[in-house]
Amino acid sequence: MKHSFEKIDISALELKDQVVSINRVTKVVKGGKNLSFSALVVVGDSAGHVGYGMGKAREVSSAIKKGVEAAKKNIVRVPITDKGSTIPHTVTGRYGSGAVLLKPASEGTGVIAGGAVRAVITAAGIQNILTKSLGSTTAHNVVKATVDALMRLKRPERVARLRGKDLADIVPADEKRRKSEPPAAVSAPVAEPAPAEAAGSDSAPAAAPQA
Repeated sequence: MKHSFEKIDISALELKDQVVSINRVTKVVKGGKNLSFSALVVVGDSAGHVGYGMGKAREVSSAIKKGVEAAKKNIVRVPITDKGSTIPHTVTGRYGSGAVLLKPASEGTGVIAGGAVRAVITAAGIQNILTKSLGSTTAHNVVKATVDALMRLKRPERVARLRGKDLADIVPADEKRRKSEPPAAVSAPVAEPAPAEAAGSDSAPAAAPQA
């Protein structure tokens, strides 16, 4: 699926980088073997912007630096809801044999993710979400599938404009349903009779002894 990239000015963003994986790469040449390192890096400002990049160099530090520079060129904007700091709707991202499912979660759930998915989600600033990796477990495929899922998210304002409806007709659908449902009836606790009263009401008066 092709996405339309939005040009984002990264000079105004406070980006933080996180290394997802580092692999040692060996290239066999005529003179022997050339060892180098490949680094997968994720950057984000924890406020709705995230990107990933890969760098390769003879040293680990140089590979990470190249990965950060490449990630800053691939920054994308992620729609995050004001209430709950989660995603607007359920979405599935794919890349190669990797697939990642993202589902919105209520406030207080936290980030239910692991590995490469957690790195992308935390860098984007999402605080409550449910995730599931459905395909390949390779870090490169998982990261790219997660970013693909985030890019598939649609903002409520854009959906309302395309459908020709008001924003209130799309966003609070679940809230309207909860408000229309009658509140659950709370049964009042039944008072139990006192032991003395219960004994007096159930037992018959004792007969007087006959002479």
